[in-house]
Amino acid sequence: MIFQEGIRVHSLALEMLARDGFAAIWVLHLSAARAYREGRKAAATAIIEIADAAEREWLRRGNRPAQVGDWHPSA
Repeated sequence: MIFQEGIRVHSLALEMLARDGFAAIWVLHLSAARAYREGRKAAATAIIEIADAAEREWLRRGNRPAQVGDWHPSA
């Protein structure tokens, strides 16, 4: 499976962070939850791997963990 290759997972995580910032991590977690609810457990696991890699990279770059109160929807 392509997602079990650490390099590919990390590469996808970096691409998503560059494009979407921290929102990428949130969207990945939501997508994993949906896949799991729909019975696609392998897909959910793969998506979580990417989300975890993105979050590790986010923190490695010196960003602090996001809090619910940090989010401000655009008007």
